[in-house]
Amino acid sequence: MADYRLWCMGESGNAYKAALMLELCGLPWEPVWVDFFHGETRTTDFRAKLNEMGEVPVLEHDGKHLTQSGVILDYLATLTGRFGAHDEDERREIWRWILFDNHKLTASLATLRYLIQFAKTGETPVTEFLRARAVNALKIVDHHMEGRSFVLGERCTIADLSMVGYLYYGDELTVPLADFPHMAAWLQRIKAMPGWKHPYELMPSAPKGR
Repeated sequence: MADYRLWCMGESGNAYKAALMLELCGLPWEPVWVDFFHGETRTTDFRAKLNEMGEVPVLEHDGKHLTQSGVILDYLATLTGRFGAHDEDERREIWRWILFDNHKLTASLATLRYLIQFAKTGETPVTEFLRARAVNALKIVDHHMEGRSFVLGERCTIADLSMVGYLYYGDELTVPLADFPHMAAWLQRIKAMPGWKHPYELMPSAPKGR
């Protein structure tokens, strides 16, 4: 068994954040598929043994079960010495962007994608609200990335790996990412890093037709 096990699914951008970090760090890990669409995360067994919050990702390492993507990224950065902060100012700046990502960027994009792509709600006042909120967050990111290679400057950190969690799903997002050129260039720089893989390559997905 690999040193690291990640409970995940290819459709989850939050799980992708952890999977991408594991891959970029070259750590020995294996994915454990979670059947989210058939309610596995809502079962008593999953909540009792893995995550009382009923969510992925869950990282198992050295007898620990870690949940929440930001916590997992921070844990791996501390353990490996990679993609973390070099000082306290950087640590605060990393967490500033991870919190922005969780509250504004991922929160809007992920919920919008779920409603349109998987719940098949069609366009509603809720999706219109979420799309406007997502576009506003993307404008902030695009403006911030002008003149920068990565979120903190010239090196990739876990702030970057958190913020890109849902940004490689393309048309599934129903938001025109091409409208944000500085962000698009940033995504290409991360994509060019050794070890980068698309979320559907890194993690198993629900079988077609299920």
